[in-house]
Amino acid sequence: MLKEASRDNEKVARYRQRVREAGAREVLFQLPDETLALIDDIKKRQGLPSRSRALLQLIERGIQATQ
Repeated sequence: MLKEASRDNEKVARYRQRVREAGAREVLFQLPDETLALIDDIKKRQGLPSRSRALLQLIERGIQATQ
């Protein structure tokens, strides 16, 4: 069991390194169920590959609206 946890930790570390090398960071935060449902709906309607992409799209639109 300890050996599996060590392998999992190494796998996660490699994943996070690839994310950083791609110029991104991983962030964990909490959202109300209604907000998450909205993000999921945007993801589905736009044909986006992930919630992250849907959230990024919302943030970019917000930035544009404030400029």
